[in-house]
Amino acid sequence: MEFFDIDKRLLEIDKKALEKSQKVFGRIDQITEYNQQKVLAAFIKNRVSEAHLGTATGYGYGDIGRDNLDRVLADALSAEDALIRHSFASGTHTLTVALFGLLRPNDKMLCVTGRPYDTLIGVLGIDKKSDGSLADFGVVYDEVALKNDGTVDLEGIKARLKQDKYKMVYIQRSRGYSLRPSLKIADIKEICDTVRSIDSDCYIMVDNCYGEFTEKKEPTQVGADIIAGSLIKNAGGGIAPSGGYIAGRADLIEKCAYRMTCPGVGREVGASLGHNRELYMGLFSAPHVTGEAMKTAVYTAALFEELGFKVTPTSGEERGDIIQTVVLGSADGLVAFCKGMQSGAPVDSFVSPEPWEMPGYDDPVIMAAGAFTNGASVELSADGPLREPFAAWMQGGINFHSAKMGVLLAANSMLKSGALKI
Repeated sequence: MEFFDIDKRLLEIDKKALEKSQKVFGRIDQITEYNQQKVLAAFIKNRVSEAHLGTATGYGYGDIGRDNLDRVLADALSAEDALIRHSFASGTHTLTVALFGLLRPNDKMLCVTGRPYDTLIGVLGIDKKSDGSLADFGVVYDEVALKNDGTVDLEGIKARLKQDKYKMVYIQRSRGYSLRPSLKIADIKEICDTVRSIDSDCYIMVDNCYGEFTEKKEPTQVGADIIAGSLIKNAGGGIAPSGGYIAGRADLIEKCAYRMTCPGVGREVGASLGHNRELYMGLFSAPHVTGEAMKTAVYTAALFEELGFKVTPTSGEERGDIIQTVVLGSADGLVAFCKGMQSGAPVDSFVSPEPWEMPGYDDPVIMAAGAFTNGASVELSADGPLREPFAAWMQGGINFHSAKMGVLLAANSMLKSGALKI
């Protein structure tokens, strides 16, 4: 490593981790090529041209670039319709628009993947009161706990659906700050089939964050009615500067559009303000960037397996998202890991991250994220709450070769701090 001071013992383990990763890399390349061709076909089918990359202002009536991008995304995700907007502030905001768009007072929603991600708790109005939450508007929330091994309780879902009538079944694909397995497309299909065997009418919604383009199919192809995610994760390809998307059934997308702006107007307003080029470029790059992030995750798992840490998923497992968890076992280890990863970032490498009371989280959180887009977790980043089991949730890497160095620097930092012994 000519440009970085990495302990020679780590470099020997790096060679083993790379060798261990190669077979999995081949599988990732096959998925990436398939999805890249799928996205290219969507661009060609919808006749994307220079005219679609221009700027619209004001109300945005007749923004042909915005409207055509919706069609491109729908085809790329095998959905009837889609909304993709730079104005969605985050993945949580995007999910919130979909939830408020589809649910009405006294409707009941059932989350079948246990407790949702931390930032959604306030939206739902569970555990603590949040002004303006779904609970404030009379939406009733229930959940089915995961089984002890972290997998979905299909029998529990059946029992709950037979017991009560729900407007929506909600699925969180990724693991959030837990060690449960992320859901693969086969798992989502099994859930959808289970739900439909009891109730053919309820909406099935999937929080697809971190999962786009990690497999050859999307949840919309196996029974999900609606999916949503962030553009500063997979679907924005490391180029989109902000935003989110909602995709699925055309009638449900219309309801979400009415919530996104206002009833009766929906998707007809909302100028793209010059962001079309970045959103088109980001979506086009998304399959490749997702593949690079998956390679980074596999390599991280292989390296830390060799160093004796518990990782989930393991380096050889098939994946349903880009997230890699490394159980570090101590607060010092987690902090050292994040500080080392920050030191390998292209932006703000000189910054030393510290745990802080982050809005929406119950515990102090430390985040390493030296990204070109602030908070973009498709770029190499790692974070975790300072609570047991003191795990780092790492994601991203817009190119594997630089991301690999960030991972090595994280391990090197732990070695220097005494949190890792070889």
